[in-house]
Amino acid sequence: MRLALFQPEIAGNVGAVLRIGACFSVGIDIIEPMGFPWNDKARRRSAMDYDDKVQVTRHADFDAFKARVPGRLILFTTRGGVRLPEATFQPDDTLLFGSESAGVPDFVHHGVDLAVRIPLAAGLRSLNLSVATGIAVAEALRQTHGWPA
Repeated sequence: MRLALFQPEIAGNVGAVLRIGACFSVGIDIIEPMGFPWNDKARRRSAMDYDDKVQVTRHADFDAFKARVPGRLILFTTRGGVRLPEATFQPDDTLLFGSESAGVPDFVHHGVDLAVRIPLAAGLRSLNLSVATGIAVAEALRQTHGWPA
């Protein structure tokens, strides 16, 4: 199981996702460009003391990322046709999340195996990126018996 962030814009969200990855032993893919400078110092600051406990792979663009996805690519999107409670996950899935302001472009929507949405109360638009990531990976790990021992 992996988490992937498409062109994230907010360093604090990336830091929170790195912590999620570290705590649940889930690798993180970051698809560039990002909306903020990213270097070792920025990474350490955003991930705090979890920086050395998570495996992060950066990709120059979506095509480079897509070429390395080992299993299915599952996009979490407000446009998803499958509700999270009805989605079925596999251990080698990569869960993909779009940028905070724009989500993902159509070519990404067309390049995934499944588009999933987290059901929300009527009239509400979306969750924070790191919150949505935590909800999604928790359900995927539950289904695949992938929780850390």
